[in-house]
Amino acid sequence: MARKGGGGGGGGGFHDLLPVMAEKLGGEGLINELCNGFQMLMDKEKGVITLESLRRNSSLLGLWDMGEEELVSMMREGDLDGDGALNQMEFCVLMFRLSPELMEESLYWLDDALEKEFKAS
Repeated sequence: MARKGGGGGGGGGFHDLLPVMAEKLGGEGLINELCNGFQMLMDKEKGVITLESLRRNSSLLGLWDMGEEELVSMMREGDLDGDGALNQMEFCVLMFRLSPELMEESLYWLDDALEKEFKAS
C-alpha cells in the first residue's frame, strides 16, 4: 500500500510500499495483503469501501495524513463501475495503479507468463 510521508513544506508525498511487499511476500502473499487491506477499509455492512469507511479506517493503513480531497480523488479514481464505492477488485486495481514501480513489474510478470504459455503450447 502507499503510506503518506512527512517531508518539509507540508508537501508530504507517498512512499510506495507495494514493491517491497511484493518482493518479500511474492505475488500470492501480496494479493492476500491487499485483500486484508480491503477488509480493513470496507464498510462491514455493505461489503465495499465507501468514502465514509475510507475516512473512518484510512489511518489503519497509515494514511492518517490524507485530506478529504485526496480521499475523494482516490475513490473517484478507483470506482470503475461508477457506483460510488470500491469493491475488492476495484481496490486491488487502484493499489496497483497507484504504484508505478509495481505496475512496471506486473507488466514484466505478465510478459514472462505469456512467454511461458506460448512455449508450452
